[in-house]
Amino acid sequence: MQLPRLLLILVAVAASLLIGACQHKLPNVTGAPAATRQAKVSDQDISDAYIYLLGRLLVLRQQQLDFREGMSWNQLVHRKPGAVDWPNPNLDVAYSEAWVAVDEDSCTIVTVPKITDRYYTVQFLNGWGETLANINDRTFTSRPSGDFAVCLRGANVALPANVTRVDLPARYTRVLSRVELGADWKQADALQHQFRMRATGTPRLPRIPQTPVFDLRNLPGVEAFDVADLALASEPDLNPGMEPLQAKVRAIAQSIANPDERARVDGVIRQRAFADFAKASRTIGPGTVRNGWARAAVSGAYGSDYLSRTLFNHGGIWVNTFDEANYFRGAVDSAGAPLDSSHTYSLTFPKEQLPAAQARYFWSVLAVDSRHFRVLPNPMNRFLLNNQSRLQYGKDGSLTLYFGPQKPENAPEGNWLPTPAGQQYRLMLRFYGPKDGEAARKYVPPPIVRLS
Repeated sequence: MQLPRLLLILVAVAASLLIGACQHKLPNVTGAPAATRQAKVSDQDISDAYIYLLGRLLVLRQQQLDFREGMSWNQLVHRKPGAVDWPNPNLDVAYSEAWVAVDEDSCTIVTVPKITDRYYTVQFLNGWGETLANINDRTFTSRPSGDFAVCLRGANVALPANVTRVDLPARYTRVLSRVELGADWKQADALQHQFRMRATGTPRLPRIPQTPVFDLRNLPGVEAFDVADLALASEPDLNPGMEPLQAKVRAIAQSIANPDERARVDGVIRQRAFADFAKASRTIGPGTVRNGWARAAVSGAYGSDYLSRTLFNHGGIWVNTFDEANYFRGAVDSAGAPLDSSHTYSLTFPKEQLPAAQARYFWSVLAVDSRHFRVLPNPMNRFLLNNQSRLQYGKDGSLTLYFGPQKPENAPEGNWLPTPAGQQYRLMLRFYGPKDGEAARKYVPPPIVRLS
C-alpha cells in the first residue's frame, strides 16, 4: 500500500515541476514578439512621412510620363507654346525639356544662344524637385551664352577651352529651358531651337524606378510605401536633416507587411495625411496670405521645408527660385470667399504699384481651375493677361484687370480675362526677374474685389 502512495507523490511532484517549467517558458514564447515588436508609428508620423515621400513620387511620376512620351537622355525636346502637361503652366515662355545623365567620365554640353532684351534660363533640378542651377545672364554675367559643360561634381573630363563648366551634385537632372515669348513669338521660337545638348561620352544611364503613375486628383494611399525603399535609394535627398524622416518612411514600409497595420496606415493616410496636405496648401506650407494672395516661404530650393517642396511638386512642378521668379496665388476675394467663375472680379494696381515695376523682364496673371490647376478654356482662347496684352490704364495711371464670364460694360477689351461660369478657380500672378529681391519679399498684390 506504501509503494503506490509513493508513486503518486512522485508523479505529482514531476507534474508540478513540468507545469512550473512550462509556466516559466511561457512568457518567452508569447512575449518575445512583444519585446521585439516596434512601437506603433503615430498617426502624425505617418502623415509627415507620407507627405515627405510623396514629394519624391511626384517627380518619379513625371519622369515616367516623360519617357513614355518618348523623351531620351541628354536630348532636348522643344515644346510649342502651351504644349506642356503639368499644373499651373507658364504660358509666357517657350519651354524645352530634357533629362540629363552625367558621370565621372562624361559631361553634357549645353549650347545657349545669345539672347538680349528677353528673359531666358536653363534650369537644372534633381529628383526631388530641388533647383540645382540656372544658366542665364543673371548667373553668368560675363559669359551668358555659348557652350556650358554640365558635369558631376568632381568628374575628371577633358573639356575644350571655350566651354564654361557647371558642376552639379547629382548624376541625373531634369532640365527646363525657358525663352520669353514677348511680342515676337516667331523670334522666340527660333531662339528656342538654338538651344542644344550633347553628351561628351557615354554616361551610365539609370534604370527609371517603376513607381505608381497616379492621377493628381487621386493620390496613392498605403501603396506609396510599397516603393519607399526604391524611391529613396534611387535619389539622395541633398538637404541636411532628412535622415529621421527617411527612417520613419522605411519603418512604415516594413510595418505594413502586417495586414492589420497596412490597413491602419492606409486609413491614416486617407483621413489624416490628405487633410494635413489640403490644409497646408491654403498657405503653401509656412507661407503667408495677405490681401487674399498666398506666397510661399521658399521656392525652388527648400532646405528642410519638405512640405512646401511636395506642395509645389503637386501644384506646379519644376518651380524655380525666388531669384528667377516670384509667384503669388489668389484663391479668394477681398471678403475671403473662394473665386467663382460665375462672378466678375477686378484687380486694381495703383500707379505707384504697377506690376511692371516689380519685374525686370515680364509679369503675367493666369487663371486655373482649383482642382486640376489647368487653364480655363474659353471661346476667345485667352488664358492670361501680361505685359504684352493690349492694356489700357486709368487717367490716374492705375491699371485695373477684370475676370469674369462676361466683360464688364466699361472694361477695356484687353484688360479682361474670360472665366466661363461653373467652377472655382484661382489666379497665378508671376513676376520674372525681380528688380529688387528685398522689395519683392515685402511686396503684396492688391486685393481681388468682387463686382457682381
